[in-house]
Amino acid sequence: MRLIVGGLDATVIDINREAAAKLNCHHELKIVPGASHLFEESGKLDVVQKAAADWFTDHMTGAQP
Repeated sequence: MRLIVGGLDATVIDINREAAAKLNCHHELKIVPGASHLFEESGKLDVVQKAAADWFTDHMTGAQP
């Protein structure tokens, strides 16, 4: 599981860290530097899209760990 959060969104970073600590699966917290809650800053949504697409490519291609 990949959790993606904007680096300027301290409250949501904390919430995601708490959630990640409770997960019983492989996970990663991806913090997008300079991004706010809705990733409205120039280029930040592209970073989110790539991080999500990379996760799907890495984990949903049928390869077994």
